[in-house]
Amino acid sequence: MPGSNGESERDVFVAHIRAIAERADRAAFEILFDHFAPRVKSYLMRLGGGELMAEELTQETMVLVWRKAALYDPAKASPSTWIFTIARNRRIDAFRRESHPELDADEPALQISAVPTADQALETKQSSAQVVEAMSKLSDNERQLLNLAYYEDKSHSTIATELKIPLGTVKSRLRQVFRKLRSDLSSKLGPQL
Repeated sequence: MPGSNGESERDVFVAHIRAIAERADRAAFEILFDHFAPRVKSYLMRLGGGELMAEELTQETMVLVWRKAALYDPAKASPSTWIFTIARNRRIDAFRRESHPELDADEPALQISAVPTADQALETKQSSAQVVEAMSKLSDNERQLLNLAYYEDKSHSTIATELKIPLGTVKSRLRQVFRKLRSDLSSKLGPQL
């Protein structure tokens, strides 16, 4: 759409952006919108996200063209580069919102659990006592293995090195300890173990 006096398309679009910035010229914006909106929408659809998202982002892009026209510098970019950069940035922002949705403070899963009821506290205390009792039935070596693996959070290979026993032995002994604990506790706490 070159101008009638030999202006290039770029010059015409620069003049329209200036008219928007200086006079809030709606006719100039309409020309920019009619030219760029379909192209921006097509570009955004190629980036993915579907037609509805592309339409919304196109609208946001063109609103920003209207609002930020005074910031446009023709020495830094052509009008199309500037507008498509705005569109790309809007798409990046939308992608970030999709990937990292804002947390809802009212989400039940995020609520801090209430103070346990009396029966829950009693049940926890009884379960803890039964675990302590079951662990007291283990040998010193078995308790040492549990302590190193779960309380000190050491890897099986570190335990094998410290105790100077083969790695396979550490793993099989830990499995045996868990079988003993599971057997003892399942008879007291139920089969959920």
